[in-house]
Amino acid sequence: MYRTSLHTLLFFLFLFGCQQTEKKTTQEVSSEIIEKVSDPKESGKKVIVFFGNSITAGYRLDLSEAFPALIGEIIDSLEMNYRVVNAGLSGETTSSGNSRVEWVLKNQVDVFVLELGANDGLRGIKTEETEKNLRGIIDKVKGKYPEVKIVLAGMQIPPNMGQEYSDNFKEIFPDLAKAYEVPLIPFILEGVAGITDLNLDDGIHPTPEGHKILAENVWIVLKPLL
Repeated sequence: MYRTSLHTLLFFLFLFGCQQTEKKTTQEVSSEIIEKVSDPKESGKKVIVFFGNSITAGYRLDLSEAFPALIGEIIDSLEMNYRVVNAGLSGETTSSGNSRVEWVLKNQVDVFVLELGANDGLRGIKTEETEKNLRGIIDKVKGKYPEVKIVLAGMQIPPNMGQEYSDNFKEIFPDLAKAYEVPLIPFILEGVAGITDLNLDDGIHPTPEGHKILAENVWIVLKPLL
């Protein structure tokens, strides 16, 4: 997929950027998310939670420019009875996500979009551990809300850690989607990773235009569930 060394380097830098944390603590972000989920002004609407790292959080962008907000605009334009909550946190690994998810589940969740794993791949975390953590998150969500609809976002990494590791990492997501019978976004960064014009001036994170493509990648899979 990555045909040039430049594209490989850019995508590796993207993943490096995903591990940078923002100033707010995990607890502060989680508390804000709980407030958004329980917003009385939005009562009566079903809740779609996007749970991920800096890809979901829209690193260095206004939240209105990140792909979850763009999905929310589409939903509003179609007058669907859903509202979107961005539960992205820059720097999140599957391990920290597995610890944090219980905060997010304190209020009703009807659709849960899980986008985690990039930072695990960067750090060379064992794929078995990444898969275990993702299973833990899915099990907690389904355990709390048995009727919840889950969407899993796939991720790929360049072979910096070796081709075997890269291949095994890629297979985590379709394997989990099959095991849990949940829809899969094959590669959420399809059409964006490694493309200079669709990343910020640091060459790492998607621009608003890049997030529009991410929104398209997500919406294709999410729409049939709504």
